Amino acid sequence: MVKHVGQKLRAVGTGAVSVAKESALLYGELARTVAGFSKREVPAKDSRFADPAWRENPVYRRLAQSYLAFCETVDRVAGSNPEWRERERARFLGGIVTSSLAPTNTLLGNPAALKHAAETGGASLLSGLRNMVGDVLKNKGMPSQVDSSKFKVGENLAVTPGAVVFRNEMLEVIQYQPMTEKVAQRPTLLVLPPVGKYYFMDLAPGRSFIEYAVSRGMTVFATSWRNPGPEHGHWGLDDYVQTLLDAVDAVCDVSESDKLNLLGMCAGGILSTLMLSVMAARRDKRVTAASFGVMMLDFGSEAALGGFNAKPVLSMAKRNSASKGILPASSLASVFAWMRPNDLVWNYWSNNYLMGKDPPAFDILAWSVDGTNLPSTLHQQFVDIFEGNSVTKGGLRVLGVPIDLRRIRIDTFSTGALTDHLTPWKACYRATQLVGGRSTFVLSNSGHIASLVNPPGNPKSTYWAGPQPCADPEQWLKSATKHQGTWWDVWADWNLKRSGKQRPASKGPGSARFPAFAAAPGTYVHQKS
Repeated sequence: MVKHVGQKLRAVGTGAVSVAKESALLYGELARTVAGFSKREVPAKDSRFADPAWRENPVYRRLAQSYLAFCETVDRVAGSNPEWRERERARFLGGIVTSSLAPTNTLLGNPAALKHAAETGGASLLSGLRNMVGDVLKNKGMPSQVDSSKFKVGENLAVTPGAVVFRNEMLEVIQYQPMTEKVAQRPTLLVLPPVGKYYFMDLAPGRSFIEYAVSRGMTVFATSWRNPGPEHGHWGLDDYVQTLLDAVDAVCDVSESDKLNLLGMCAGGILSTLMLSVMAARRDKRVTAASFGVMMLDFGSEAALGGFNAKPVLSMAKRNSASKGILPASSLASVFAWMRPNDLVWNYWSNNYLMGKDPPAFDILAWSVDGTNLPSTLHQQFVDIFEGNSVTKGGLRVLGVPIDLRRIRIDTFSTGALTDHLTPWKACYRATQLVGGRSTFVLSNSGHIASLVNPPGNPKSTYWAGPQPCADPEQWLKSATKHQGTWWDVWADWNLKRSGKQRPASKGPGSARFPAFAAAPGTYVHQKS
């Protein structure tokens, strides 16, 4: 006990010394800046400071230099805590403070907005005011990130041909129409997360992963979860995993195959691994290979989300969802936005209000604001998993079965994303060490969702592929080879090798037991929060 208290006091003392030292350095830098002696560059690559006035005008240059010096000081102080969760918490709060204090968030501190106001005779300011009032009334005061009016699910998003062949109160399963004369014998079931609509994997033609997978000769099925309301607050892990088991039954029956492959994305990957552990305990061997996209299983891995792992924060989150029966989609969206405030909050504040422009029309952003609620029970169980790391440490039971990832002894394929702020790539890499069987890992060059929506042909897309994953992700990366292209191609080759022989494509969707009864994208995807 005495030793523990001593360690805490030394940490506090070290932090105080760090703050005092950094404050002195900041004051010195500010003095040099005011006097015009600062050597600090104002980066044009930072979109906030792209206007030439930030480098050419002495007042704006000094303002930017002072702000950047302040940001660097806050970041160094926040990063000085030796305990990584405390460090991430400090970085999260520091990021909110520094992003909120950016001079470009004000009209006088934004030369580009002032120029635009002059060029438009003040019309841009009126447009900005209208945008702000609209967001206060319709978007809970948050700046709109996208003009969603240009997109409609089933018309220019989620248009890959298919039909719903299974539905219960929680889930629809969509079977996609084959594009090739012959298809792989074993189908692939794509398990999407219950957070967000499924169609980020079926965006516009040419950017749809599902369309691509079907074009490669796979029989593809995808899950589309219902958007739960307060009356569904009792739905939990048992319900979701049992529903996935029912989906496996349907996919095997419809495809006339006693085996299938899985591909679980994000939280859909977590649900998939829980189901695979249950199946392994029951000696159910219908899944022959499993893939996971940007999935984190070990919540003891360093990640920005770890900053929220504090009992008061988690207890409050659980109480709020319990009182409402759901965790509203808007609450999740706000948390994700404030994890990247410069990009997802103040960027749109400047564009929509100060510049008076409409937000962009972009398919991924249109999907991101088309959120789904989480039922209270599932949310609280996810919080418990997050807090106790019970998927990897043990103690979690699903459908009466103790979860043990080591039972999963099939080939697995995992992806990570180099700049992912939600599930850092090293945390995703951990999955290769937690499950049995032979593992393959591919690292993409982009962020969380952008790494998944990554069709072939993009000249900026790169990935790293390497040998059998070892315990150390950095060692794996040193041995890996960087390639031009996308993980889609690597995954398709890997999955097809584990999908059996080729056979003639089916003539129509469904089966006698599970007939097709609605065209893709189904009905659940249209439910609003």
